[in-house]
Amino acid sequence: MSTAISLGSLREAGVLSALDEGLARSLVALVGEGDERVLLAIALLSRHVAAGNVCLPIAELHSPALALGEEHAALCPSWPQPSAWLAALRASPLCRAEPGHSPLVLDAAGRLYLRRHFDRERRLAELLAQLAARDVPADRARVALRLSHYFGDEPGDLQRSAAELATQRALCVISGGPGTGKTATVVKVLAVSIEEALASGRPAPRIGLTAPTGKAAVRLQSAVQGAKQKLDARADVLAAIPEVASTIHRALAGRARRNHSEPGALPEPLPLDLLLVDEASMVDLELMTRLLEALPSEARVILLGDRDQLASVEAGAVLGDICNVARAPGAAAHGLGRCIVQLTRSYRYDAASGIGELARAVQAGDAERALAVLDDPRYPDVQLCEAEQLFAAGGGFAQAVLAGYRPYLGALSDPTRALQLFDGFRVLCAHRQGERGVASCNRAIARLLYAAELLPASEGNFVGRPVMVTENDYRTRLWNGDVGIVCADPEHGRLVCFVDADGRLRRLGFGRLPPHESAFALSVHKSQGSEVDEVALVLPREPSRILSRELVYTGITRARKRVVIHGSRAILRTALEQVVQRSTGLRELLA
Repeated sequence: MSTAISLGSLREAGVLSALDEGLARSLVALVGEGDERVLLAIALLSRHVAAGNVCLPIAELHSPALALGEEHAALCPSWPQPSAWLAALRASPLCRAEPGHSPLVLDAAGRLYLRRHFDRERRLAELLAQLAARDVPADRARVALRLSHYFGDEPGDLQRSAAELATQRALCVISGGPGTGKTATVVKVLAVSIEEALASGRPAPRIGLTAPTGKAAVRLQSAVQGAKQKLDARADVLAAIPEVASTIHRALAGRARRNHSEPGALPEPLPLDLLLVDEASMVDLELMTRLLEALPSEARVILLGDRDQLASVEAGAVLGDICNVARAPGAAAHGLGRCIVQLTRSYRYDAASGIGELARAVQAGDAERALAVLDDPRYPDVQLCEAEQLFAAGGGFAQAVLAGYRPYLGALSDPTRALQLFDGFRVLCAHRQGERGVASCNRAIARLLYAAELLPASEGNFVGRPVMVTENDYRTRLWNGDVGIVCADPEHGRLVCFVDADGRLRRLGFGRLPPHESAFALSVHKSQGSEVDEVALVLPREPSRILSRELVYTGITRARKRVVIHGSRAILRTALEQVVQRSTGLRELLA
C-alpha cells in the first residue's frame, strides 16, 4: 500500500483530521516535494501537535503501532524505516535545521518540528537558563533571619528550603500536590523580598500574580488573601503584597495595549520585578515563552504547580520537562536543577483522608492499592461506583447530581452566592464525546434537574444554566475556562453572571458572550486550576488513549472533601497503567 493511499485510509478511519491531511498536501505541493514519506511525516506531525506534543520523534517510530497505536497499525502495512525516513526528510527543502524560512525543522535527534515550535522551544530554554544562572542580590544574613521568623529552623523543612531558593535565585520552581503549602510558602517569600528591599533603601518590588485561567486566578487570589491574614508582618509589608491576580492572557493583553499607544514604539516589558505563576502545569510552550519574553531583564520568576497533573491542553509539557531535569544525575549541583523544589507533605489530606491515600496510590500507578483504598470503609470520602446505567433516575449518579446542584439553583436570586455554591460539586469526564463524555453528561444532567423541577427547561439558555467560556475574548475580558451562570434580570430578562478575579460581579448579555458550552460537566482537562468540595469522576466504559494516570490524579485532586469514581475496576486499572509522555526536546535543552 502506498503512503498516499495510507493517508486517505487514515483520514477515513478518523486517525487523521482534514487539517492534518490538508497541511501535508499543501506543504508538499508548495515546493513540489514528491517523496510520500515526507507527506506522511507532515500529516503525523500535525496529528501529534494536536495531541499536545511539540514534535514528532521520527527516529523512534519503528512501526505503525508506535505511531498510530495497535488498533490502527493494519492501516499502514508498508512502513518506512526510520533511517530512510530521516534521510528523505533531510533531503527535502521543507526541512532545514539552520535558521531560515523552511516550515519544518528536523533536529539532530531525529525529531520533526513545525518551525514555530522549534524556535519557541529553544527560546524558552534560553530564557529559563538565563533566569537559573542569575543570583538575587541580598544581604544573606538578614534574609536568613527573616526566613527563620516565618518558617522557624526545623531541619529538613522543604517549605523553608523552597523559600531560601526563591530568595537566592531569579528562578524558583516549586512543585507539589494539593495542600502542600505552595501558596503559603510563596506569600512568605514575597514578604521577605519586600522586607529586604525596604531594608536596603529600595522601593518594594513590583509583584505580579498570574494563573492560566480565570478560575485559577480567582483561586490564587483567594489563597494569597488567606495567607496574608495569617502572616506576622508589618503593615507596610502586607500592603505591598498584591491581592489581585490576573490571567496570563490578560496580563499580556494589557502589555499589548500599552505598546500600541505609540505607533512604532518598541514593546515595553511588563512593569514587574517579581512574577508568580500559579498552576504552571497548565501553561503551554507558546504561552510560557511569550510570558518570559515580556519580563524585564532583571525580573525574578516563581513557578508553582503540580508536576503529576495533566500537562497543558496546547503543545508542550513545560513544568514536567523542567521538573524532570531535577531528576537527572548531578542536576542539583548546577544549572536549572538548583532551582527546583518538590514539596511532599500535604496539609489538606491527612492520614485519615481517603482522597490523599487514593492520590498517592494513583501517583505511584498502583492500581491494586488504589482499589483497596476505594473499598476500605475507613475512607468514606472516596468511593467506586460500578453501576452501568449512569443516568438512570434514582441511581447513585442522579442522586449525587440533584444533591450537588440543588444548593446553587436555590440561590439564583443572588448570583454571587450562586457562583460560590456552584463550586460545591462538579461532574468531571475523561472524554469530551461519547456516551459518558462531557456533551452527553451535560444533556443528561440538565434533563435530570428539569425532571426534578430544579430547572425551568433542559435546552437553550435557561435560567440556572452554567456556562464555560471556551475561547479568550479581549473585548469582554473573558478567558478560556471562565465559568458563569445564566440568571434572571428584571430589566433584560436573562443575563450571564461572572465573578471577576477581583471578586466583582459582571453581567453580560448573550450577544456579547464569547463561544461557550454548558458546564454541569467538564472535562478533567478543563477542570485544572479549580477546586470543589465533591467530584463525580466519570470514566468511559471502554479503554482509550486519553485515559491515563495523570488524568485520574488530576480529577480526584480537584476535590476537597469527597470523590466518587463512576467506572469499572478494569477501566481504572487500565488508566493507571498509562502514563502521558509528550514528545518535546525541552528537557534535553535544559539539561
